[in-house]
Amino acid sequence: MSFTLAIVGRPNVGKSTLFNRLVGRRLALVDDQPGVTRDLREGEARLGGLHFTVIDTAGLEEATDESLQGRMRKLTERAVEMADACLFMIDARAGVLPTDEVFADILRRKNAHVILAANKAEGRAGESGLLEAYSLGLGEPIQLSAEHGEGMAELAAALEPIAEEMAERTARIEAEAPETDVAVSDDDADDDAPRKPTRARPLQVAVVGRPNAGKSTLINALIGEERLLTGPEAGITRDAISLSFDWAGTPTRIFDTAGMRKRAKVQEKLEKLSVADGLRAVKFAEVVVVLLDAAIPFESQDLRIADLAEREGRAVVVAVNKWDAEPEKNAKLAELREAFERLLPQLRGAPLVTVSAKTGKGLDRLHTAVLRAHEKWNIRVSTARLNRWLEGMLAAHPPPAPGGRRIRLRYMTQVKSRPPGFVVMCSHPEKLPESYSRYLINGLRDDFDMPGTPIRLYMRSQADKNPYKDKKKSTPSRLRKHLGKPSPKAKG
Repeated sequence: MSFTLAIVGRPNVGKSTLFNRLVGRRLALVDDQPGVTRDLREGEARLGGLHFTVIDTAGLEEATDESLQGRMRKLTERAVEMADACLFMIDARAGVLPTDEVFADILRRKNAHVILAANKAEGRAGESGLLEAYSLGLGEPIQLSAEHGEGMAELAAALEPIAEEMAERTARIEAEAPETDVAVSDDDADDDAPRKPTRARPLQVAVVGRPNAGKSTLINALIGEERLLTGPEAGITRDAISLSFDWAGTPTRIFDTAGMRKRAKVQEKLEKLSVADGLRAVKFAEVVVVLLDAAIPFESQDLRIADLAEREGRAVVVAVNKWDAEPEKNAKLAELREAFERLLPQLRGAPLVTVSAKTGKGLDRLHTAVLRAHEKWNIRVSTARLNRWLEGMLAAHPPPAPGGRRIRLRYMTQVKSRPPGFVVMCSHPEKLPESYSRYLINGLRDDFDMPGTPIRLYMRSQADKNPYKDKKKSTPSRLRKHLGKPSPKAKG
């Protein structure tokens, strides 16, 4: 039975390092400076025979106001209340600090299952801190080294009773639940139809943009709860956080990414790690929502981010946030559409949606645009339709004839989707100009209803080769006997 474990403690005690070890991947950013983690990051952990959900939290600090540290603390306390168990980590080398005592008392009141762990306890440097941990009144501390993987067996032993309790509770709930005679089957699914999002394979959406565009606020509005840390400060989000939720009936996994500034301005190591984490989220996504600020839309960095999503082959939806603060909406919308068509021709026809993450206006239109972009990203066109279409395109605008020899486009087929990829067999593909490829791509978008969808078009050579060209001529055996010629084997 799965359960949820929240890892909490002061900043820089090794929570993210332990989180990465439990999930088996470097999901959380790790750095020597304290306070790297700010949002709640979830992952599927495996420890021995146990499978559970682990939550990495922001470091607990003594701040109760509306400052950034205060909001981080509130988010961590909420994770403690939600989790089935809590792992309270201290730094064995630093010993028990007064703030550890305060937070230990808070955890006793908020969670029934609190496990105490003294991290960085390898060697003699952590012995005194390990002994001091008994004074917190949370039972015997586990001696851990998240960096070196020490103490994992002891942690698994401490979690086993919690897993058994959760399994018994689940069995009791299932026994009391009413039976249903309605069977649901996916046997009738059409294998050739575009993939529909399911709970096993949800729709993957990444929200990207410049710092302070409102990405975290938008995701909080979509999921209906304050799950991500927000505020007026730019650059609050550091990790690429993924959340699973039901978006108006569509199983969805959405990624909140760190704001991406110009490369020349990104100097600190931590910000470089954050941007790299966001770029990985774009590669894993199916639909990328490029979020703009209505007050300063289509800055040069916005254009780079949108172009990046298109080059990665992702379906793109452009959303303009903070629309509630725009006084002249009609004039502004016309200006946005004109700038979009002019500055991003490679995304011609992609959805442009105005939203307000603060008031929730336009979120239904955003959902419709994302689903439509995903559907077109999965599109499949039959070979017969493609070749009939190709004949019409060639008749309307024949390919050029460099050196007096016309390039012949003989055959076309779709070789992949997600994004749609097409191959055209032709003579002398290296001589076909880029402008003619753009002519075909724009025609595909218009005639097969794929506005804004990244399209890959490959030209391949299909030369008329004689299969017997390189073979030596040989005389049949009967003819050799008639002519009196010796057999090739008899020579020598």
